[in-house]
Amino acid sequence: MLIQSEKEKDIDSVFALNVKAFETPAEAKLVDILREQADPVISLVCEDNLEIVGHIMFSPVILSGHPELKVMGLAPMAVLPEHQRKGFGSELVETGLEQCKKLSYNAVVVLGHPKYYPRFGFSPASVFGINSEYKVSDEVFMAVELEPGTLGGKTGTVRYHAAFSSV
Repeated sequence: MLIQSEKEKDIDSVFALNVKAFETPAEAKLVDILREQADPVISLVCEDNLEIVGHIMFSPVILSGHPELKVMGLAPMAVLPEHQRKGFGSELVETGLEQCKKLSYNAVVVLGHPKYYPRFGFSPASVFGINSEYKVSDEVFMAVELEPGTLGGKTGTVRYHAAFSSV
């Protein structure tokens, strides 16, 4: 298994992977738009036997009332169905969180499976007084502090890049 930054030669494979993993092109299109419009973007691929089997992307989000906070949104994350439950997704998440830390981000939010993301330290964002701009259940919108204590007392609504509304 090899986790590395996405390269230009990977773009078509990443698009196909996201279509296959999500069964629609919406997430694949989102990745393309974020790659072009969001800055910075962390876009990682996971290779196994020279095949791209997984992809993850992080892009900046805004916590209303706290523009000084550096927060990333994890979305999307995809692993080819035939390669799921083999640790590829976990490696992508862990590597991505480390890269967010290296870029001095304070926290990461995710709209995801409530039984998957807590293993990486995520908990319901409501614990911090943070909610999503999207109407989702409390348990699926989660946050993790990369710098302990940075979300304490920083309530508000997370706003995603405009690309999320376009797909």
